[in-house]
Amino acid sequence: MSVPSKKKVVLITGSSGGLGRTLCRAFSNGEYSIGVHVYRNISEGMKIVRELNSVGVDSALFASDFRDSKSVRKMFDDLLGNWGQIDLLINNAGIRHDGFFIRIDQAEWDDVIDVNLKGAFLCMQGAAKAMQEKKRGHIINLSSYAAMAGRAGQASYTASKRGLIALTQSAAREWGDDSIQVNAVFPGLLPTTMTVSLPPLEVERIIGENALKRSSTLEEISEFIIHLSKMKHVSGQIFNLDSRIF
Repeated sequence: MSVPSKKKVVLITGSSGGLGRTLCRAFSNGEYSIGVHVYRNISEGMKIVRELNSVGVDSALFASDFRDSKSVRKMFDDLLGNWGQIDLLINNAGIRHDGFFIRIDQAEWDDVIDVNLKGAFLCMQGAAKAMQEKKRGHIINLSSYAAMAGRAGQASYTASKRGLIALTQSAAREWGDDSIQVNAVFPGLLPTTMTVSLPPLEVERIIGENALKRSSTLEEISEFIIHLSKMKHVSGQIFNLDSRIF
């Protein structure tokens, strides 16, 4: 294992997506070395790494398939071999396969649960093992308002994101004695590759559910996550970042 980094180390999963890319840029403030995770989109991941390196940020690309536990273990082995520590994990990677409940294909169900829930679980395990040695660390999971409200046609997605809330709260209780914080964020409707396929009427309906009649922005969500990552006494909490009211 390498000598521990003088800077804090953050791993951002799903870095090639809209929010992941914005988070990478937001954390390029000189405080962090940045682990850029992608699944298949290696070329986009390399673009992000080159962009970060060009402004003096120490960053590295980590490709991993969250459906494969060995692939996730290798990612953490490589990250710890590179920097010797992980201080912050942002579980941002996620997918959707929408469809009416009775017609859901089992393979697509498994795919969503494996990436959104199992993958987050494996990453939390990998990060926590390293964090427990240091008696410090923070994990921030990207869940969804849909986990609380339910969505017709999104049974697999809502189930995975509801499960992520339970993982967040259970882990926060278990790891509190190790000073590991675990929190979750509902980012709201964002202009990302995951939402671009939503029908315009669905987008209009979601925005209409907001008391302020507008959606979140990638930059505002990233700013909140940076702020949350600096808070030392908050754990096991769920933060809704738009104006929809339960």
